[in-house]
Amino acid sequence: MENVKVAPITVNAQDGQSLSVVGDTYRILMTGEQTGGTFAAIDMLIPPSGGPGPHAHAKFQESFYVIEGEVEFKSEISTYTAKEGSFVNIPLGGVVHSFKNKADKTAHLFCFVIPAGLEAFFKEIGEPVSSGAFLPPPQMTGDLLKKWQGIAEKYGQKIFPPDYLG
Repeated sequence: MENVKVAPITVNAQDGQSLSVVGDTYRILMTGEQTGGTFAAIDMLIPPSGGPGPHAHAKFQESFYVIEGEVEFKSEISTYTAKEGSFVNIPLGGVVHSFKNKADKTAHLFCFVIPAGLEAFFKEIGEPVSSGAFLPPPQMTGDLLKKWQGIAEKYGQKIFPPDYLG
């Protein structure tokens, strides 16, 4: 059997789909379709007071590198303020976690999801935006929470009420 060589996949500075998700802007750099499901890569801009609410995913891990700014990561177990140059890994197992930009300037994160799949969830609930643009976060009503919980389940994720972690 002959070894088939595949060309590298490249993404320019403005390539990738930008989506508004919970008021943050996520640029999907690499999808599971492009990586055979092995991982997804997402460039995240988190405005002041931004960040996703409590959620969990048992079958994939999510890793973050803080490029700029600082973000508070909170879980059922601990709280950590990740500053520029910090790295945070949410391991397999499903710990409930969230993160929030508590600073007064936009935070910039790089996120890897292993295996891929979370980016498909973002594509389903997000709204397309221009690169670097922000939409206001949606009002998390009971109806919206219930709708997103149903969508999240398709992607192996659970979403909890905003006050779940206190």
